[in-house]
Amino acid sequence: QVRLVESGGGLVQPGEFLRLSCAASGRPFSSNSMAWFRQAPGHEREFVAGVRWSARIRNFDYGDSVKGRFTISRDDATSTLYLQMNSLKPEDTAVYYCAAGRTGSRWVPGDMRYWGEGTLVTVSS
Repeated sequence: QVRLVESGGGLVQPGEFLRLSCAASGRPFSSNSMAWFRQAPGHEREFVAGVRWSARIRNFDYGDSVKGRFTISRDDATSTLYLQMNSLKPEDTAVYYCAAGRTGSRWVPGDMRYWGEGTLVTVSS
């Protein structure tokens, strides 16, 4: 069983930044796609950012609302996924989830194979 554990959430003011981490552990982690999703109260879970990789290629995707502000990255040595969130806005307030898919997974919740339990990000003055 693969376990994903998020950390780094908290309360920040508009315009500030946060860096989320997602540590993967458990049986050999063979996924080649990982992503961040978020869910605000009363809203559906939303794709934030994702990365697909192979031996030679790494592809990054972002949701429209975070392009230019958020950056996803992955440390191959530790299988840790990161989300650097800059210029945070109140509408970024949500529980952020780390997820891992498989080859061919689309960036939709139903295609993700493993999920973390989430970390809360609150942006408020």
